[in-house]
Amino acid sequence: MNHEIHIKGAREHNLKNLDVIIPRDQLVVITGLSGSGKSSLAFDTIYAEGQRRYVESLSAYARQFLEQMGKPDVDSIEGLSPAISIEQKSTSHNPRSTVGTVTEIYDYLRLLFARVGRPYCVNCGDPITAQTVQQMVDTIQALPVGAKCQVLAPIVRGRKGEYKKELLAARRAGFVRARIDGKILDLGETISLEKQRKHTIEIIVDRLVMKDEESLRRRLADSVETALKLTQGLVGILTDDDAVTLYSENLACINCGVSYPEITPRVFSFNSPHGACPACDGIGFVVSGCPDGQSYEEDDVCPVCQGARLKAESLAVKVGAKSIAELTKFSIRDAAGFFELLELTERERFIGQRILKEIRERLEFLLNVGLDYLTLDRAAATLSGGEGQRIRLATQIGSGLVGVLYILDEPSIGLHQRDNRRLLQTLLRLRDMGNTVVVVEHDAETMLAADHLVDMGPGAGVHGGYIVAQGTPNEVMHHPDSLTGKYLQGAHAVSLPSRTRKPKGFLSIEKAHKHNLKRITANIPLGTLTCVTGVSGSGKSTLILEVLFHSLSQLLYQKKPKIDGCKAIKGAEALDKVIDIDQSPIGRTPRSNPATYTGLFTFIRDLFAGLPESRVRGYKAGRYSFNVKGGRCEACQGDGLIKIEMHFLPDVYVTCEVCKGQRYNRETLDVRHKGKNIAEVLDMTVAEAVEFFEHIPPIKTKLQTLADVGLHYVKLGQSATTLSGGEAQRVKLSRELSKRATGRTLYILDEPTTGLHFADVQRLLDVLNRLVEGGNTVLVIEHNLDVIRNADWILDLGPDGGDRGGELVEMGSPVDLIRTGTSWTAQVLRESVEA
Repeated sequence: MNHEIHIKGAREHNLKNLDVIIPRDQLVVITGLSGSGKSSLAFDTIYAEGQRRYVESLSAYARQFLEQMGKPDVDSIEGLSPAISIEQKSTSHNPRSTVGTVTEIYDYLRLLFARVGRPYCVNCGDPITAQTVQQMVDTIQALPVGAKCQVLAPIVRGRKGEYKKELLAARRAGFVRARIDGKILDLGETISLEKQRKHTIEIIVDRLVMKDEESLRRRLADSVETALKLTQGLVGILTDDDAVTLYSENLACINCGVSYPEITPRVFSFNSPHGACPACDGIGFVVSGCPDGQSYEEDDVCPVCQGARLKAESLAVKVGAKSIAELTKFSIRDAAGFFELLELTERERFIGQRILKEIRERLEFLLNVGLDYLTLDRAAATLSGGEGQRIRLATQIGSGLVGVLYILDEPSIGLHQRDNRRLLQTLLRLRDMGNTVVVVEHDAETMLAADHLVDMGPGAGVHGGYIVAQGTPNEVMHHPDSLTGKYLQGAHAVSLPSRTRKPKGFLSIEKAHKHNLKRITANIPLGTLTCVTGVSGSGKSTLILEVLFHSLSQLLYQKKPKIDGCKAIKGAEALDKVIDIDQSPIGRTPRSNPATYTGLFTFIRDLFAGLPESRVRGYKAGRYSFNVKGGRCEACQGDGLIKIEMHFLPDVYVTCEVCKGQRYNRETLDVRHKGKNIAEVLDMTVAEAVEFFEHIPPIKTKLQTLADVGLHYVKLGQSATTLSGGEAQRVKLSRELSKRATGRTLYILDEPTTGLHFADVQRLLDVLNRLVEGGNTVLVIEHNLDVIRNADWILDLGPDGGDRGGELVEMGSPVDLIRTGTSWTAQVLRESVEA
């Protein structure tokens, strides 16, 4: 078998006709400066081709249901396995999706509760026991004399199909009528049911008028027995009010007379009408109507199920004295402990052993990737990109596949150094199972643990796309041309500050108590760079984004502020703005780009509109917009590409024949500034544009801020959809930098080092310090040790994640933590200084 993947002539994006050999069945780390071509090689070339070949092996019918990838720009790839990509992306925006459902643990829990769960009465709480025919007859005979009822045999309940055989069998058995989907029909007639719709079919066994006579009792008992035989233990009684009461040989409360339907896995599904709470339809809260594509607003916890999402009957089934909803409120760590100590009878253990094995293994995988603090009922939409990626990683380990090519995008994002080591062990385990693991990563510890390290560069954008060095980490460290190697070796390092800044006052969050926060009070020194640290799940995002940002926005911008998650915010009068620079996209369409988002394009269009040629022709600034009629190419409506749908083949995007991909019509492209037309300007990188517009201050200033945040390699017209989360965050940061500052702004950034090489981290720190030097306050949630060491002040949360977190364990300067700190962060800071 081929033990290497041979890539020849890779030219995707900025790759310079690369020939690369990737060893199979090893942990391979691809690193390099931001924009050097790492993702172009790993995802756009290797993964795209592996996925494309796999999909092409399927039938044309199957292919039309799968997302298909176009052939990457590469001459050949040999030795390729089926590829699975585990990227940084939101898991799901569906309010019904949870950690339990995404990991499939909830599916196994539903099966476990259906097979070994013990039902209890929702009224009296007593265990549900089997009902005899005599008990059923006694309950039915309690109806008033003269009341009419029909004995029903529900042979089909809420299932798809035509059921011709079943209806014919009932007719041959002598039954005359059936109640189908609520309507009584004659079995002698032709009954046609829609195959794809769910149906309920109840055979009418008998029709009775209640009397206090022994003959009626015998007839009722015979009819009930007949119905039970037809349905394997279930009988329904239809009364005058058109209500059906179900009785079961298996499940009924003797005290209350309440019967329950058969306990099946769907009874515990909040996505099925058989299990979902009828008041909130299984969502757990009352939802305001939201247009498609927008987030759901949580108004109130459902008053019926109290957020448990399920019907009362479903919640009354217990395993180990816990309902399924109570179990999903457990953290991964606590759930693992519960199932480790769960006591079952010998029969229950025999039935549930396979199910329990699957649950325990999946919980163990999640523990190994540092997600012990997440609860099983946590909404998937609230997970960070890194958490979502690690969940998918744990699921892949659970699949037990071998011979697969796994490609991961910065799995260390969002992980404290303590948890990162556990993640590394998981990646090595995936490799040891017989898989090839390719990781795009900037974390030094991950690079040093690699079997094979590929360093790309030497620069970014047009200056990147080459292999600078590759081999073992030790070989790359000693390669004379590798910048990464110099940082790993210690020859280069992110510089430490020589300054000491004095606070201009304090912003105080008092008694914060949201989620897992333990009524903590945190003081943020104004006019400084403050780092919020702590292990995953310790409460950092809750404290800063959900409590501080929300409440401070209310105080600064609302007449009637609503403080959420804390008792008070003090010191807000010293600020006039609070800005959260997050990693959400700068636009959801290809028409949005760095030039449009930063406002740079307005200046460029005004410049072109002011040229003599434009004045002669009467062209205004709107002429140079590709979003409106006038100057754009109408053949492609300013997209530059035309989409051709191919059904069971991937959609093909062809360059517009009219404008040749330039987005504008010929007349607009005739107008040039220093020999360049508007399309050629949009095709420039930031670095090229800085030089081109050096004598036009308004444009150069905005371009310089993009370069300062490390985006010198990005093209001005690059589609927003192709920017990573970290790049989008830095575009937003550059826009803030180019604004006229008041010196009284609080900037909040969540992991701004995402996607940054050591050398890029230095540039980011320079930018953040520029904001602070202007009198502003910068608050950063971060795990990167270089950033933490450069902070003026640290707020360290912990001591652990989930319910064991939420406390302020350290507060002070980096020097304070290194000298006397006892937290996880203090320990790794000390190790980094001693190394």
